[in-house]
Amino acid sequence: MTTPSPASRTETPIAFINAMVQAYAQRGLDPKQALQKAQIAPKLLNQPDARVTALQMEWMSEAAMRELDDEALGWFRRRLPWGSYGMLVRASLTAPTLGVALARWCRHHNLLTDDICLTLSTSDGQAHLELHEAHNLKDMREFCTVSVLRNALGVACWLADSRIPLTATQLQFSAPSHVDCYRVLFDVPVHFDAPHSQFSFEAGYLELPIRRDEAALQRMLQRALLLMVRPYRRDRLLVEKVRQTLAEHPAHSRNADDLAAWLNLSPRTLHRQLKEEGASLQSLKDSVRRDTAVDLLLRTTRPIKQIAAEAGFQNEKSFMRAFKGWTGRTPEAFRHNV
Repeated sequence: MTTPSPASRTETPIAFINAMVQAYAQRGLDPKQALQKAQIAPKLLNQPDARVTALQMEWMSEAAMRELDDEALGWFRRRLPWGSYGMLVRASLTAPTLGVALARWCRHHNLLTDDICLTLSTSDGQAHLELHEAHNLKDMREFCTVSVLRNALGVACWLADSRIPLTATQLQFSAPSHVDCYRVLFDVPVHFDAPHSQFSFEAGYLELPIRRDEAALQRMLQRALLLMVRPYRRDRLLVEKVRQTLAEHPAHSRNADDLAAWLNLSPRTLHRQLKEEGASLQSLKDSVRRDTAVDLLLRTTRPIKQIAAEAGFQNEKSFMRAFKGWTGRTPEAFRHNV
């Protein structure tokens, strides 16, 4: 087991560890072994202002979920056996967009427990993932609410391979003594004593395509708790906007200046933000051209010269050279699966 470095930030409240200890007590079990695995000294449990690292939180959560066979860690009246949340993610993998995937995730979560109800809604350009408490969660309210919302956000980011910055977070309970931790938990101002709990983000993210498959899911499940206890860093919203513009509005994307103006950005900002998202304008142009050409070759009988023009090439020769570089075959050979 890796030992947390002295520089590791201890910003997870001990209250969450105590909630897990309480789940052990409800089952008549001893949390000693889990605390040892997480390298959490028992004396910290009696220090309300104590903090642990994200890695310690991950270790403790995994140990408790396995020993209790409850991925809900005692939040609900009915246990969620080990593998429940993996099943939820698997059911969303085939969704065409993040919006469909999240709606499906909420609906299936509601089938697992009726203690809370999750819904996805949109208004005024914002998407809202809401948590409504249908049964009194009592002492588990804070830990459950924070965990479920952060898990939903982590799953959304993972499915779309994108960081999704929140615009607002509202929580039904009162501000706890460790309220300073919430700037890390949600990275946005948090409003307490709300009618119900929810987080919000730009609705445009709901249109992102799902970028994961079963193989990726199997790899993710080995460290799934990272989605809940640590923030996701990548943000591919601009990449998708550029890709969509290149495909649907070629007249506005002849060059970087035209594209940037269409997106209400400066050319410099466009290139910088694409670089931050791990992409370049040229790579996106090539990708859209390739997808367009492949689609037309397989779906139509149009001449190669016409397909070259529709894919954005000035002449057939340059198109054939580029296509062979992409696929290793000529357009005609590709069309006939030669």
